[in-house]
Amino acid sequence: MELLWFYVAVALAISDLVHTQLMWKVMADFYIILAGLIHNTVKSNVTVWIIHELFEAIFHFIVISVLFLSPTIGFLAAFIHFVIDVSHTLLLNNVDMNEAEHRALHFVIESIFFMAIYGV
Repeated sequence: MELLWFYVAVALAISDLVHTQLMWKVMADFYIILAGLIHNTVKSNVTVWIIHELFEAIFHFIVISVLFLSPTIGFLAAFIHFVIDVSHTLLLNNVDMNEAEHRALHFVIESIFFMAIYGV
């Protein structure tokens, strides 16, 4: 139980890798068409981006909830990942990060978040 924070952070990092591979390599055409349909409906790039982040959060919620058999942990994982993605884009948009740096940033912040909740 003492390392639950670490397991959740690792599972969320793996879930993020799976999401990236699944959406941008396996289902890229569908995902691009879906984005176009959403954009035609909402007429805003920012709204399409937020909807994309919400879809990603739902993906993480499902994966983590099933993995840990806990909707609470799934919700917390989806929430913190969503907050980090949105904050990262809004606050660090001009900072040039490679894939490893981006994933490390997520992992550190998510680890601290789950450590604060489950590390006691």
